[in-house]
Amino acid sequence: MPTLNDTHDPKLKSWVASANDGKTDFPIQNLPFGVFRRGGRLGREADQSRHLGVAIGDQILDLAAAADAGLLGSDPAVEACRAPVLNPLLALGRTHWSALRGAISAALRQGAAAQKHADKILVAQKDVEMALPMDIGDYTDFFCFRAHAENAGRIFGRTDPLLPNYRYIPVGYHGRASSITVSGTPVKRPSGQTMPKGANAPVFGPSRRLDYEMEAGIVIGPGNGLGRPIPLAEAENHVFGFCLLNDWSARDIQAWESQPLGPFLAKSFVSTISPWVVTLEALAPFRAARPARPAGEPAPLPYLDTPQDQAAGAVDFGVEVWLETAAMRQSGKGPQLISRGRFRDAYWTVFQMVAHHTSNGCNLRPGDLFGSGTISGGDPDTRGCLLERSWGGTEPLKLDGETRTFLEDGDRVIFRGAAEKNGVRIGFGVCEGTVQPA
Repeated sequence: MPTLNDTHDPKLKSWVASANDGKTDFPIQNLPFGVFRRGGRLGREADQSRHLGVAIGDQILDLAAAADAGLLGSDPAVEACRAPVLNPLLALGRTHWSALRGAISAALRQGAAAQKHADKILVAQKDVEMALPMDIGDYTDFFCFRAHAENAGRIFGRTDPLLPNYRYIPVGYHGRASSITVSGTPVKRPSGQTMPKGANAPVFGPSRRLDYEMEAGIVIGPGNGLGRPIPLAEAENHVFGFCLLNDWSARDIQAWESQPLGPFLAKSFVSTISPWVVTLEALAPFRAARPARPAGEPAPLPYLDTPQDQAAGAVDFGVEVWLETAAMRQSGKGPQLISRGRFRDAYWTVFQMVAHHTSNGCNLRPGDLFGSGTISGGDPDTRGCLLERSWGGTEPLKLDGETRTFLEDGDRVIFRGAAEKNGVRIGFGVCEGTVQPA
């Protein structure tokens, strides 16, 4: 079960002033992890080596520098902070993650002696280039929001929008880890085979139905041995944290190729994640009861059901989708909010995903990434992709002087997300990408 400690205290303040403004995604109660490269600040040449960091306000705590200054204690996690990616830290497990979080929190609190080392241990976020936070060995994308599954089923004309297995298993597919990129990476429109309406043979060319999917990414910590399932009661020990994920999708390519095996080239051309990983521990105050299933629906099978998951399996944070077209950018209007959703509405919890994924003995490894599936709700303004927002292209989304059924070249898609309670905002930063021509 989630437990709270002094790192969650809403009254905590940091000696980093920007962490206390009430608006930042990164107050001292958050402390998300990422990987950065120092830029050419103060006339210095850019440092191309990667550093582990923790976001605090508009700054980054360089963990290796903090370790060198003796500010993080002696837990084995401190040595992992010298790695260029999160994977060694991910492998250590919850006890060590919590010890490190506690040491970082103590070092950044108002009055801490670490402030005298500020010029050595802090770097401004505006002066760095963010990188992928971990080496991702495997990526699995799930389909865990019932409203999205139902909307898609109705758009595709199914009488019962949910396929028979949906109520029994967290449906997923194995995605492509090599094309996962960090926020800000351009998105080139993919080409592929499509079957035009009324045609007798497919054609090859650029996708005309390019879409985004608003998802959460789940970062796996310690793995499991091949042939050794992770019981649901132990799944929390294998989840390090969350990021935002854009599972870019070419809907016309997807419709043709997903017969019978499911997504392939329509998804593998690129996926984008936010650079900061918000830890499961940081989100402990936002754990909630698993949503009740509609009357008459089957309960999860026993291996996917525990009192603990029923009571606190959900994680409550909000997500937003913003769209900036080329015309908006040229006119200086800025992006427009087009969708809001809540992660706690998931039909299957993160921990059920872990338990089911490993139930056949599949071995997870530190740094593996799960996608939650598109975060959608029942109302039009909570639909997390254009397939749903435009209802398969039949109801164009109205913008300020423009419309969209699917994405056009020059469109910039921006995801934001945060959990908010008691005056504390635990944010995820930004996940964004701009569409370029094929």
